[in-house]
Amino acid sequence: MLDDRKAVILHALVQEYIHTAQPVGSSRLSGSPGVEVSSATVRSELASLEDQEYLVQPHTSAGRIPTVKAYRFFVDQVQDRTPILEESHSQQVRDFFFDEHDGLSSLLSHTARLLSELTDWAGVVVGPSSAQVVVRLAQLIKVSTQKVLVLAVMSNGSVEKRVLDLPQGATADVVADASQRLAEKVIGCTLSEVEVEYGSTADETDRLVIAALDALHEASEHHRVFVGGTGKLADAFDAADQLRAVLSLLEHQLTVVSLVQELLDRDCRVAIGVENGVPSLSECAVVLAPYSAYGTDFGTIGVIGPTRMDYHKVISAVDVVGQQLGSALSQA
Repeated sequence: MLDDRKAVILHALVQEYIHTAQPVGSSRLSGSPGVEVSSATVRSELASLEDQEYLVQPHTSAGRIPTVKAYRFFVDQVQDRTPILEESHSQQVRDFFFDEHDGLSSLLSHTARLLSELTDWAGVVVGPSSAQVVVRLAQLIKVSTQKVLVLAVMSNGSVEKRVLDLPQGATADVVADASQRLAEKVIGCTLSEVEVEYGSTADETDRLVIAALDALHEASEHHRVFVGGTGKLADAFDAADQLRAVLSLLEHQLTVVSLVQELLDRDCRVAIGVENGVPSLSECAVVLAPYSAYGTDFGTIGVIGPTRMDYHKVISAVDVVGQQLGSALSQA
């Protein structure tokens, strides 16, 4: 536990490092808001904070930089504050959700870009799984002599579609009958409620319905991930291989979903450096917030950036955008 003076000095140093990305010396802190002590006293306290592993000194003559422990201390202080955005950013959020968006995928994709614009880092939006969403429309469409399209439109506006091989000799009538049976089976239900009934006596139509249900169940298990502003990460890392590792991770949707779910399971909305549990994100921080719609959890939004991100700004942006996104979806 830090005493009040050390806490104030550490808070001031983290803020200064976030804004400058340069090691911070005692002269920069002495006289700053709340730090009303001499440079000599600040130097002594910085040495003590270094001994307690809150700070490191990259060179003997350099100032100090925060460790993950320091960022965690800082985040725990700012996380309980009421989320407040600058007025220009608040207006940007209001304008964004006032505008029309062309369907759910467009809204979520543009929301990821909005988060990036508000925070200057990469915005991430994890969409809902279709398994818990009611099916509004389902049909089979023959697209060639050998292929059929399975199409399902969900009540949240998302669309699931898969192309299947047609059974040998399947006629247009078989496809039409299978399409009708599929619709009768799934419309008005969630895909998690619909069971696939396998049987050795199934006819050609039944086999096509079973294949369509299997495809929809497989599709519904996956969450879509939307990422915006990855280019803004380029200036955050000195090592090109480190940047490539981060960008590679963001390209793999399953990895992103697994990371988000693992952090939420730990009730960790802000994960810093090694707290992420992913080696390629050891120099990154992840800020998350679930968003809800229709009275239920719908998905997760977040921001990925360097550990020296402006946490209060990012946490505020993620909270405010998450609330507005949930409201917009519920009113759609």
